Amino acid sequence: MARPLPSWSEGPTRDAILDFVASVTEGPDVVPEEQRVAVFDNDGTLWTEKPMPTQLHYIVQQWRAAAEADPSLAEHQPYRSAVSGDLAWLGAAIDKHYDGDESDVQTLIGAIVRLTDGMSVEQYASSVAEFYRTAKHLTLQRAYRNAVYTPMVELMRFLEANGFTCYIVSGGDRDFMRPMTEDYYGIPPERVIGSALGLRYDEDEAQVRYTDAFDFLDDGDEKPIRIWSRIGRRPILAAGNSNGDVPMLDFAHQGAIGLALLVHHDDDTGRGDAPYDQGAQKALAAASERGFTVVSVKRDWSTVFAEA
Repeated sequence: MARPLPSWSEGPTRDAILDFVASVTEGPDVVPEEQRVAVFDNDGTLWTEKPMPTQLHYIVQQWRAAAEADPSLAEHQPYRSAVSGDLAWLGAAIDKHYDGDESDVQTLIGAIVRLTDGMSVEQYASSVAEFYRTAKHLTLQRAYRNAVYTPMVELMRFLEANGFTCYIVSGGDRDFMRPMTEDYYGIPPERVIGSALGLRYDEDEAQVRYTDAFDFLDDGDEKPIRIWSRIGRRPILAAGNSNGDVPMLDFAHQGAIGLALLVHHDDDTGRGDAPYDQGAQKALAAASERGFTVVSVKRDWSTVFAEA
């Protein structure tokens, strides 16, 4: 019989996962299969998010093209960063968001919605799919499909083999993830929950189109709300990596039975992402008190990425 979770190192974290799954699938406290719901953050949990989230890489390309068409845009952020290639402002904006400061994120959102205003959902999906076919990770220099964390994909398959239904619940744009989640993670688009741009129906052309508004940001307290509105069940397992994932982890862990996994990027061996705590300080500081199981990338994953 094959060893479960082959890319996970022997130790207390792997044991905690195996023990939890055993406890809900057999014995007196078995959980019915329809209640075995697992939710996973995406960026930094299922694949790499540094030096910037993948969606931001796509967006920067679009902003650069927009500024080339209208040079006056380059006088303002975030277009200035996109044109110059100095992305420090963008990275700082994301870090500020994780620390609760939304000032620069609002500027980002305004520029994001202008990119898709009036575009049909099929046009956007086609543009995103083309990005995934051609783009490479900025530092790893490999296709994004090869920047997926092998141990987390193994975990999803292991859970599914034990009657779980897995969902992605991300602060990223739902429609940016849907073109790739089935291919990269084995998760179909209907099980992707994420932030959303405004939508309207174009009756004349029978098309769903984006508006110039942002509907909601699926992060922080919004994650449990979106989980409930979409799934109608409290998850019994959740995995995340940032401060914005804490409410989702709590939602799973504080139910009648639950396991919360917090991925800690502490690996300094050069196998993948450089170590970082930025954007996760609060989650890491509260992990013990809240009962989260911390997943050390350095200690708990014997493999990070599949072979390119």
